[in-house]
Amino acid sequence: MEKPSTIHSTFVLERSFPVPPEKVFQAFSDPEIKKRWNYGSGSHTLLEHKSNFGVGGGETAAVILGDNAGPVAGKTMTVDIRYQDIVPNKRVVWAYKMSMEGTPFSASLATVELLKTEKGTDLILTHQGAYFENADGPEMRKGGWTELLGKLEKELAR
Repeated sequence: MEKPSTIHSTFVLERSFPVPPEKVFQAFSDPEIKKRWNYGSGSHTLLEHKSNFGVGGGETAAVILGDNAGPVAGKTMTVDIRYQDIVPNKRVVWAYKMSMEGTPFSASLATVELLKTEKGTDLILTHQGAYFENADGPEMRKGGWTELLGKLEKELAR
């Protein structure tokens, strides 16, 4: 049997934030706030960002990868998101495709759940991915989401 060309992976990340679920939800739903923590920091250059937050709506972004991106530095990466389910202040589910220079390299389903606690909010991110040829792979995607949740934490402390 030939080796499959697609790698499938699921991971779960959990974080606690000392702010109410409404503030965490806003960081996902407000395009300007999301742009700051999700696309606006680091060595990459944001070329485009459009957002229509709502079930059936979507988000697109294009970035030129910075010097720290290794062999893909200077290339354009795009993300195309479609929102599948939204429960305000509780849950956001989206499907998304990532491409490099126009060639898709992964398709994923991500779910963020927000749980109210005495100290604020517990966030649970469940990510299910299919990674194609020349993809970043599950370990790098998990690392990327770990970094993004750190940026979200800084945004929420603003």
